[in-house]
Amino acid sequence: MDRTFHPRSHKVAPLVALAAASALLVAGCSSSSGGKKAEDASNNVSAGKANTPQMTVALVTHQAPGDTFWDIVRKGAEAAAAKDNIKLVYSSDPNAGNQANLVQNAIDQKVDGIAVTLAKPDAMKDVISKATQAKIPVVGLNSGLSDWKKLGLMEFFGQDETVAGEAFGKRLNELGAKNTVCVIQEQGNVGLTQRCDGLKKTFTGKTQILYVNGTDMPSVKSTISAKLKQDGSIDYVATLGAPYALTAVQSVSDAGSKAKVATFDLNKDLTNAIKKGDIQFAVDQQPYLQGYLAIDSLWLYKNNGNYSGGGEQPVLTGPAFVDKSNVDTIATFAAKGTR
Repeated sequence: MDRTFHPRSHKVAPLVALAAASALLVAGCSSSSGGKKAEDASNNVSAGKANTPQMTVALVTHQAPGDTFWDIVRKGAEAAAAKDNIKLVYSSDPNAGNQANLVQNAIDQKVDGIAVTLAKPDAMKDVISKATQAKIPVVGLNSGLSDWKKLGLMEFFGQDETVAGEAFGKRLNELGAKNTVCVIQEQGNVGLTQRCDGLKKTFTGKTQILYVNGTDMPSVKSTISAKLKQDGSIDYVATLGAPYALTAVQSVSDAGSKAKVATFDLNKDLTNAIKKGDIQFAVDQQPYLQGYLAIDSLWLYKNNGNYSGGGEQPVLTGPAFVDKSNVDTIATFAAKGTR
C-alpha cells in the first residue's frame, strides 16, 4: 500500500477536496426491479458508500472524561468513516504526554492516517515528526490552528479561537456587559487561552480570568460560586464549554448573583437552556463538521491526492452564534447529538 506523504509538494485550489468528494463516491444503483434489489443486497452494495480498499485511521484527541463536546466530534468522524470504508480507531487523553503516547501507538499500528488535536502543541511535536517520518499523513482538528503548519500537518479543520473570542467580546459589548469572568477549565490549553485573550481584546469592560478543574464538576460549581460571591459586580460569566455553562447557571443561583451566562460550544441540554433564557448565547464551532472533514480529508488524500485549503490555509468551521433567534433550528440537530 502506497502511503507516500508529501505535505506541501503540490498545491490544490482551496476546498477542492470538498467538491471532489461527490465525484469519488461510488453509489449503489437503485431499481424498481425486485431482481435488481436482490442482486444489490447479495453484493452488499450500499448507496453512497465508497468501494475503495479499507483504510485504518486513528483519531486522537485531548478529550477529558465527561466532556460531551467530543461525543459530537466523534459522531462526525464515524459518519465519514462509514461513508469512506474506513476503520476508525478513536482514543483520547487530556494529559498531553499520554496523548502523544496514543499517537505513537497509532504509528506502531501502521495506520493509514492520523487526525489529531493540538491543545498543547509542544508536547505533540516529536511524535508528529515520527508519523511524518513513517510516511503517515497527519491532519489537525479543533485545536492548534496557530501551530499546524509549523508542526508539518497536512491540513487543519477548526475555529480560529482568537477570532471567536473577539466576536464573543463584541457581543458582550452589544449586550451592555461591564464585568465578565472568563472561566478556563484546563490550564495550559492554548485554544482556551486564546478564547479568553480574544474576548479581553475586544470587550470594553473588565475581564477577569478564573481557572477551574474541568474534570471535577462539583469543584467547578463551587469555584465559580465563590468568585461571584467575592465580586458582586460581575454581570457575565463566560464559559468555554457547554457542560461548564450549565454548571455556571447553578453557580449563579447558589451565589444569589444576577450575573448572566454565555458560552462557547453546544450540546442538547445547552440549546434547551438558551430556549429557557438560562444561557444568553453560545458560539458554535461545529464539532461534528470538524470530525467529519478531518477523517474525510485523509480518504480524499489517499484516493485523489487532495488537500483541503491547498495545504496552506485552514478550513474554518466557526464561529457562529446561537441565541434565541435561531436556537429552535439548531436544537433539532442538537437533539440528534450532531450540533
